[in-house]
Amino acid sequence: MSNHLVEETSPYLLQHAENPVEWYPWGEEAIRLAREQDKPILLSIGYSACHWCHVMAHESFEDPQIAALMNKHFINIKVDREERPDLDQIYQTAHSMLSQRSGGWPLTVFLTPKQEPYFTGTYFPKTARYQLPGFGDLIPRVAQYYRERKDDVALQNSQLADALARSIPRASSVLSADENTLQLAFKSLESAFDFEHGGFGSAPKFPNPSDVNFLLHQAKVGNKRAESMALQMLSAMADGGIYDQIGGGFCRYSVDERWNIPHFEKMLYDNGQLLFLYTDAWQISKNPRYLTVVEETVEWLQREMLSPQGAIYSSLDADSLDSHGHSEEGAFYVWQLSEVKALLTPEEFAVASNCYGFDRAANFEEVAWHAYMARLPEHDEIELLNSARQKLFKAREKRTRPGRDDKILTSWNALTIKGLARAGRVFNRPDWVVLAQNAVDFIRNRLWQNERLLATCKVGQPAHLNAYLDDYAFLLDGLIELLQADYRAEDMAFAEDLAEALLENFEAEDGGFYFTSHSHEQLIHRPKSAYDNATPSGNGIAAVALQRLGHMLGEARYLQATERALKAFDNSLARNPAACANLCQALNEFLKPPTIVILRGEANELAAWRAEIQLQYYPHHLFFYLDETAKVLPPTLQRKFTNNVNAWICKGVTCSESINDLQFLLKSL
Repeated sequence: MSNHLVEETSPYLLQHAENPVEWYPWGEEAIRLAREQDKPILLSIGYSACHWCHVMAHESFEDPQIAALMNKHFINIKVDREERPDLDQIYQTAHSMLSQRSGGWPLTVFLTPKQEPYFTGTYFPKTARYQLPGFGDLIPRVAQYYRERKDDVALQNSQLADALARSIPRASSVLSADENTLQLAFKSLESAFDFEHGGFGSAPKFPNPSDVNFLLHQAKVGNKRAESMALQMLSAMADGGIYDQIGGGFCRYSVDERWNIPHFEKMLYDNGQLLFLYTDAWQISKNPRYLTVVEETVEWLQREMLSPQGAIYSSLDADSLDSHGHSEEGAFYVWQLSEVKALLTPEEFAVASNCYGFDRAANFEEVAWHAYMARLPEHDEIELLNSARQKLFKAREKRTRPGRDDKILTSWNALTIKGLARAGRVFNRPDWVVLAQNAVDFIRNRLWQNERLLATCKVGQPAHLNAYLDDYAFLLDGLIELLQADYRAEDMAFAEDLAEALLENFEAEDGGFYFTSHSHEQLIHRPKSAYDNATPSGNGIAAVALQRLGHMLGEARYLQATERALKAFDNSLARNPAACANLCQALNEFLKPPTIVILRGEANELAAWRAEIQLQYYPHHLFFYLDETAKVLPPTLQRKFTNNVNAWICKGVTCSESINDLQFLLKSL
């Protein structure tokens, strides 16, 4: 027996390289063996920061008896869902269709040698509990079912194939979605909103960045209810334990409805999107708490997630070793009161315990305290709370750190590039803009090869895996944001190259975009989805970004691709617009094209104009600040400037006369 994961780049797969299970990575070798031996496949999908993945690994995959059963009955394949979101999407969808339950990780799927799922589940305990069968009992039964019930398996697979085919929406010949669709989306979000604690639904609660972004856009057009919903949710998250009050950055989700106890892993995709949202919310509200959250989150990214080459790592584990050497969820983050008391002066302890909730009942499994903002400090308490926070942070740094997944993912870096660029522009932090530019340069140098993107790499190792729709769409969107923060000709050229590659490799004949490229390996299904999840819909972001680039460059092909995408998902928008928040943004900007503002002038004067403009929230405007060094410009952005600063406001194909008075420009906007 040998385990075939030792050459992999994914930290998650490498965590399983010493298992007694004969694991294979997904690939031709494993699938060929299954075909030749007519042996079913046991597919296990997870990721390195996943708590229950670790639990199942320790209970079952490290157990020699369970491993022997797996090796006897199955070809065993381990997949990192972050490297292979295509497989994860397909088999999560299949799981929900077969089991009528929602999915999750670890995802456990039993496949025929043709890769068709015939039995699915998520976490299985080693022995029966939680109303779940024991994994050791399940393995021989599922293998026996495959051997003895081939006709039943074939019938189920045929029905599943039909159901998967029907999940691809049928395009409309005309676009029926309109302003009413946007109002329907808002009403649907409003009906699901928790007006007591902020957020959507009850526990567990997730950040839902795409929905909050939609609410902020609605706020801009005068919807006060949408504004109060978005700001209530963002404030509740900023003050809750889902936000790391001591070290900055957001955890994946809250297990309670009050946002106080998180599932402790920190994912790059959440934090990149939340940088963007808290920046926008600050522009609307001027709430200083939002600026603090942005500053502390960027500090966390720089301190714990930044590679020396400028790209950004993927995630931090929920689990770490406690003081007794046991792996426990949240061990790095939670406190005993005796520890806190010993670290702080009596004055600091009084303020910190009152503000961070240490003076209340233990809130983490009834034995420990996890800091949340029980109340904001009074003005004369701020200094004491800051010094307490610094002492707690220093003490925490001495603990065993959670594991870090140090692979570089193009799509998650792209979401963070957008967040850093927006925050850097609005808060006048050129150093944050440089962080975004460094990440772009890394992707362009390492992950862009032969006019194609690759999905992932580890520093010092070759990049690999065909990129997915999200990689192209999110990066194009991030570049459009970065060009507004600091215009670089190479970024504009890269954006055009990405747009061309996206259209060539992903567009469907009837509009919209497949998740995998036309040259991707053939799988049992090719997803094409409108719906936003923890990350935005690739179709929604592609439609927004192509449409914006089309207006920036006067390129009709990009505008037409967005119109085709909107028609492709017209039925999805009609049926459930709230689940398609980013397609709703594309629709909004299709109905009313975004405004493009071109500013040309001397660098210092331009900076003064920008500082004034950035105080306001303009979600459907694109601003290009082009000083005398901006030479290589597309024809649509070229302008002769005579004063210290000249500005032009463009809508569709018409542009205003040159404006050389800042106050007049602000009134015109």
